[in-house]
Amino acid sequence: MILHQILRLSSLFRSAVSIHLRRNIGLSAIVFNKTKELDPVQKLFVDKIREYNTKSKQAGGPVDAGPEFQKELNESLARLQWAYGEGDLTKFPEFKFEEPNFEETPK
Repeated sequence: MILHQILRLSSLFRSAVSIHLRRNIGLSAIVFNKTKELDPVQKLFVDKIREYNTKSKQAGGPVDAGPEFQKELNESLARLQWAYGEGDLTKFPEFKFEEPNFEETPK
């Protein structure tokens, strides 16, 4: 009853509350869907991703990659190494940032 009176106050307030309620209902629908079982298509998709993940860990790299893929990978790495210099291009670079010295030096 109080909510009904609040909604009657003004059209601006009514529209703001309406938008707020729609957003909350939309968010709660997402939460309820996460707790339910996935539909068959989503379940199949997630199962295939998990299957690929286990195959990838077992193979130690890309799944079902033949010698052509490895040859192209090595050629690409050689080109990049020639263009950008030394270093291992298969690993993410490590950055080391030093703290700046903000102390004033005497003149």
